[in-house]
This record gives sequence, structure tokens and C-alpha cells, in this order.
Amino acid sequence: MGMPQSTLDWTAAMLADLPDDGQRYEVVDGELLVTPAPAIQHQRAVGRLYYHLVSYLHAHPVGEALLSPADVELDPRTLVQPDIFVVPLVEGRGPRDWQEAARLLLAIEVTSPSTARYDRLLKRRRYQRAGVPEYWIVDLDARLVERWRPDDARPEILVERVTWQPAEREPGLEIELVAMFAEIHGE
Repeated sequence: MGMPQSTLDWTAAMLADLPDDGQRYEVVDGELLVTPAPAIQHQRAVGRLYYHLVSYLHAHPVGEALLSPADVELDPRTLVQPDIFVVPLVEGRGPRDWQEAARLLLAIEVTSPSTARYDRLLKRRRYQRAGVPEYWIVDLDARLVERWRPDDARPEILVERVTWQPAEREPGLEIELVAMFAEIHGE
């Protein structure tokens, strides 16, 4: 992810005028972020995490897992595209449009050297302000997950497993991180 593209105060509506050039465009608090196509390990991590979430949500239908590209508008000056996110069901079904999918139960970013600053600072603060119950930053190089909640000043660092429990009445999802990272890195 490069430097901010200009000093212009960007809005979500302005993104519609940008070219479809293979880049991923987001705006957070008026700042335009541009991301190049992800690396293969990034995509592998997204696929593994998505698989775990979909399997869990099939057995415990409290929400729907979705992937980017997707326009999640948190406010007129913030449109994000989390790598993976979970939205609550609407009247027992998945959302029919992005307006129904605006509230997030979980947001996940798989970070890279070019996105780390934005994932850990800019986007993290914005997800916290929006009240997203959990935000995971998956660091492939360090083989860990940073778990952030709305009131956290520091992340919970998870290296062995991550557990997610979106509903008190349902058992939690548990992902073994050591095995997942080994698979992602082809070991």
C-alpha cells in the first residue's frame, strides 16, 4: 500500500469514479489507500481463514463470512475492504446488499510490509471506533494474530490458537495457528 494519494478529503462516493485497474481502493477517514494485488501466501491465508469461518458459520448460523473485494462503508468518509469479514444475519438470512452488510462482527486483514502501517494504525482505529467486536491482523512473517477489540489499547497477541465466539449461546470457533501458518508457508 503506497502513501496517501493526495491531500484531497476523499469520500466513499468518490471511489466510484476511479478506474478498474486491478488495484484495491479504500478510503479511511478521508484518506485514500491503494493496495496492489496480494501475494500468493496472502491469498492462501485468506482462503484458510475463510474456510474455517464458513465451516463454523454453517454449523452455528450467527452470521455470514464474506471476502474482498467488497465495499464496506462505515461512514461517508470511510469505505474499507477487509480481506475477510463476518456480518450478522438479517432476519435469519444473509444480507442482500451492502447496506445490510454494514455492521461487522469480525474484520480480518492479512498484513504485508506494504499494508502493515495502515492495518495496524489507521484501519485498526477506525474499526475500533465503529465498534467492530473483533479485528484480527494476521502477520504471516511473525506467524501470529493480533486481536483487537473496541476498547483495547494494545492487542492480544496469539501464536498458538485464536478463538472466536460471536454469540454467547454458541460454542466458539478455534483455529490452530501453528498448523495453519505451516500450511500457508508450505511446510
